[in-house]
Amino acid sequence: MDYFIFDVDGTLIDTEKMYMLPLHKTLLENGYNFSYADVVKLFGINSMDTVKILGVKDPVDIRQKWFAKIKDYTQYVHVYDGIEDVLKNLQANPNVRMAIATSKVEAEFQRDVTRFGLDKYFDQFVFSSEVKKGKPAPDMILKGIEKLHADPNSTVYIGDTKYDLQAAHAAHVKFGLAGWRTPMSADFTDTDYFLKEPADLLKIVHSN
Repeated sequence: MDYFIFDVDGTLIDTEKMYMLPLHKTLLENGYNFSYADVVKLFGINSMDTVKILGVKDPVDIRQKWFAKIKDYTQYVHVYDGIEDVLKNLQANPNVRMAIATSKVEAEFQRDVTRFGLDKYFDQFVFSSEVKKGKPAPDMILKGIEKLHADPNSTVYIGDTKYDLQAAHAAHVKFGLAGWRTPMSADFTDTDYFLKEPADLLKIVHSN
């Protein structure tokens, strides 16, 4: 692979608790009896899609209340061990170009990623506001390919959810499962690369 496009949440940084704890609290406060396990299954997709899938009566209101709470949970965010070293190595390879394609809007990206300095390793960025449909639609990955001027046959999308897998294959690129967060399961039988740790990314450079 020569072109690496990354998801953010659950792939570069661990943001599960920052997002899902306040969502769960919001749902309980508004009379919805979901368990945390019910809620966390939707981690990694567009926020409006998440509340719609949950079937709440007023998704706009619930999303607004949810997002008002997130600022109180940012202490839970951290970069996964080994990620920054791998990004440095990939950036140093003159044949490799990298992008981020995330369901975040740019302000969320700056809050969650820029503060750790990870943005300096990437050539291009795609935010949810730039595309019509979020994952599992391929729009964000296709936009990343466009911005990188990438060859899809030499492109891999790195993510941690089945929605990431579906989006990658809909975009006709390879999919690498971030195994440092997500274990292999029946949902990922079509995974092209199971990456047990971030360093495994270095093993697939030019492997196409």
